[in-house]
Amino acid sequence: MLARLSASTVIKKSTAGLVFNEARRAISVQQHSRVVARGKYIHGFEIHRVKPSAVDEYKKAAEGYYASIKDDPELHVKLTGSWETVVGEQDTFFHILEYENYSGYDKTTAKIRTSEYYNAYKKMAPYLNSRSLQLSQEFAFFPTAPPHTEGGIFELRCYQLKPGTLLEWEQTWRRGIEARRKFVEPVGAWFSQVGRLHQVYHLWQYPDLKARKETREKAWQLDGWAETVAKTAHFSKFMDAYILQPLPYSPLK
Repeated sequence: MLARLSASTVIKKSTAGLVFNEARRAISVQQHSRVVARGKYIHGFEIHRVKPSAVDEYKKAAEGYYASIKDDPELHVKLTGSWETVVGEQDTFFHILEYENYSGYDKTTAKIRTSEYYNAYKKMAPYLNSRSLQLSQEFAFFPTAPPHTEGGIFELRCYQLKPGTLLEWEQTWRRGIEARRKFVEPVGAWFSQVGRLHQVYHLWQYPDLKARKETREKAWQLDGWAETVAKTAHFSKFMDAYILQPLPYSPLK
């Protein structure tokens, strides 16, 4: 009987400890955005998958919408950039919009829905196979680059992290990436807050694919870079790399 009671007590203590640790872990995850985020802006990732036969028509409709809202000061939204995927998921377009935090997103989208811009947005619909929207925050150490025209290509890297590993991923990647900035300066880095969760993005710009290859080879020669890659890969469920071409009206190009 004493043995049974002792075993029962151990199980209860173990279960209680597990519950406590999980609760503490959940609190930690909720606070990650405060620890790693810049906190000033919210970035909307609008991803459009277009019918292959309607790409040209879609581009015209997209320019009619995104190029117009970016120039309206009353909307309080900035277009970070618009790109077409040239390597990766074909006929896919990325539009990144910058809002003045969540209240700015609420106000901007409410204004658009009751304005002529909404009709411009709906003109894209017939050319789409699907669309998605994700709200993300910037990493504190990677503020998004201002508009510029440097030419070349962009690489968007997307990581689907294991739940609960964002803080560890950020700490590992930040330590390793600082040395790599000697060769190439990042355009921006974000992590998801609403939509598909536990996703991380970072965006780079290169003159061409050859320069990208040479830059990445230099990174592998840095002390600790191999360890950085190994650790961040351990936290990831899967990874994607998209080569993007900016659209003519994109502020980043």
